[in-house]
Amino acid sequence: MSTAATSGDSAADAVRLPITDELDLHTFRPSDLGELLPAYFAECRALGLHRIRVVHGKGTGTLRTTVHAFLRRSPEVRRFGACGETNGSWGATWVELTP
Repeated sequence: MSTAATSGDSAADAVRLPITDELDLHTFRPSDLGELLPAYFAECRALGLHRIRVVHGKGTGTLRTTVHAFLRRSPEVRRFGACGETNGSWGATWVELTP
């Protein structure tokens, strides 16, 4: 997955980020999620990662609400739920992707 530092950067300036089974959304805006999540899920599936953790933080709940709304609509998502107490509690969501 590639991302540019600012919206004015060209694709040639994009930085390649490693794909792991965890996506931390703290540096992203809710408006970024429409492109970010599908691209991340596609990369995860290509790498054989089907259970992932999306960290959205506890905060006001806006980011969590946006993530969950996207997950409900996504055909790539088999199921999802709040992480356990030791994995972020309601500040993170586990996601199971379809194979």
